[in-house]
Amino acid sequence: MIRLALVLYSLIGTTLAGSCVVAALVMGQDTLWPILIAAALGAVLAVPVAFLVAKRLAG
Repeated sequence: MIRLALVLYSLIGTTLAGSCVVAALVMGQDTLWPILIAAALGAVLAVPVAFLVAKRLAG
């Protein structure tokens, strides 16, 4: 299940990080730090999401 979660993280992480960056840009945060924080937030949020999806797919 760990390997499946890692593969899913590569897809889910980029999707959530990109969505958070787009959300930050829509809110008018167009400097470096807010964009980096939004991308990091999306990448961190993707870890439990990837494990939940892997658990649902494996079980």
